[in-house]
Amino acid sequence: MKKTFISIFISVLFFSCNTKPADSENSATVYFGGDILTMVGDEPSYVEALVIKDGLIKFAGTAAEAMKIAGSGHQMIDLAGKTLLPGFIDGHAHFANFSSQAIGAILLPSPDASVDKMEDLIATLKDWNTPENRALTGWIFGTGFDDSVLEEKRFPTKHDLDQVSTEFPIIIIHISGHFAVVNSLGLEKLGITADTPNPEGGIIRREPNSMEPNGVLEELAAIPQMLKAMSPKTEEANQKFFDAGQEMALSYGYTTAQEGRAMQNHEMLAQMAEKGKLKLDVVSYIDYLFVDDYMPTKWNSKTYFNHYRIGGMKVTLDGSPQGRTAWRTIPYLIPPDGASKDYAGYPAIPSDSDLTEIYRKALVNNWQTLTHTNGDAAVDQMISTLKPLFEEYGNEDRRFVMIHGQYIRFDQLDELAKMKIIASLFPLHTFYWGDWHKQIIGDSLGNTISPTRTALNKGLKITIHSDAPVALPNLMRVVWTAASRVSRSGQILAEEERLTPYEALQAITSWSAYQHFEENTKGTLEKGKLADLVILDQNPLKVDVDKIKDIVVQETIKEGVSVFKK
Repeated sequence: MKKTFISIFISVLFFSCNTKPADSENSATVYFGGDILTMVGDEPSYVEALVIKDGLIKFAGTAAEAMKIAGSGHQMIDLAGKTLLPGFIDGHAHFANFSSQAIGAILLPSPDASVDKMEDLIATLKDWNTPENRALTGWIFGTGFDDSVLEEKRFPTKHDLDQVSTEFPIIIIHISGHFAVVNSLGLEKLGITADTPNPEGGIIRREPNSMEPNGVLEELAAIPQMLKAMSPKTEEANQKFFDAGQEMALSYGYTTAQEGRAMQNHEMLAQMAEKGKLKLDVVSYIDYLFVDDYMPTKWNSKTYFNHYRIGGMKVTLDGSPQGRTAWRTIPYLIPPDGASKDYAGYPAIPSDSDLTEIYRKALVNNWQTLTHTNGDAAVDQMISTLKPLFEEYGNEDRRFVMIHGQYIRFDQLDELAKMKIIASLFPLHTFYWGDWHKQIIGDSLGNTISPTRTALNKGLKITIHSDAPVALPNLMRVVWTAASRVSRSGQILAEEERLTPYEALQAITSWSAYQHFEENTKGTLEKGKLADLVILDQNPLKVDVDKIKDIVVQETIKEGVSVFKK
């Protein structure tokens, strides 16, 4: 009753004060009538009203004061009990690839889609195989298959995909983004034969007792081929791809998205920015192999041009934990097909001296650097290489970031804290692959993947992320997994590693703004910051934790402009 009375009182106050003639010059907007969660401070903080004007927040506070600041003729928006908070900033994702998930065949397993066995995968690709869809890239393509969840517990091969078509090339992307599978014609199109050697940092899987490729490509045998096969063929197709990916991001409340490993796709993002097509901010981190091409350009900046900028460099040191290409110090309990019993994954950059020079270039040029590490051996390589370089060049406010750290050891968290490295962790794994991790690395280690609480307790600054399109870019599901740590089977993985729902929200708002050097303009609802807002149908702090995953974005607002409405 008290809440209802206050809500009615605020509404009456607003409408009674807004009786002057409309002023066409006044572009102020006042939000009221719901939970306005500012994300300021270590405890939840609410205000009665928010005033925005000219793309900025002018005021966050009491209803009475808001009316004075807004002036006559302002627009009133009643939240009608919904929840308003800062727009979401994913700690790590691959925005340029959202389009492939938005347009391609969706091969995700339940509950995100329904590809739970091989026949589902084949049927889904057949349904997608239309002339209109093929015309986009010249290939049949899909994303999100997951061998750890498929009933057969194996990767598809070219033989499975040949059942879809032998007339057209096919490529499908593993849910991790670190593997691809192509059909026989696809192998031919890509020029991969029995004589093709494995590239450094990648593997072409072969038929039993033969050098013939079976269609499965790992890591750097896969990733460059994905870009070739899934690139739109025409300008019209390119725009269709981009629009679909951007709309997906906006529908999940993104106001800032990250392209976490930009290669040639930087050129597409820069082109869209030049054309004024971006409705949200996108910050790219250029793969170390492409920095000489793209870092000297105008896009390498702390400020956005038409909503786009380059934030720094990306280095990848190993692969996927659920795909068992993450580089560990001890072997996996269940090695991949064809691997020996002592298999422990492998490095993406085997030479420490090569890695030293890659990092040295970043430090000399003052490039913020994100480093992908999943296995503890990869984390060891990052620490041992960076530590002497930080001593040589200094590490004041560089904000280097470790991405993922799925199998990180607690002693390594201590080292990261000393080195002031931000940890962007990935607790989404606890739901999607928690049960699988416990099988392939054991219960004790499997339970403590993405150790968010321990990282905080050891003094690290953290964020959390979706790594989309590894999964759907649903940040409410990301918050839910961080706060619940429930696996597919219903097991709780290391309850002591849970974040509170408020901390999980901080990790995709204020803490993530800090990670991107944007804490002065984003991440909280405070005077002078950008009016980047998201409206949710429920308050994540006022529902049962298990209900957080079902919360739906109602509207996304970028710099005061509504860019998505459900």
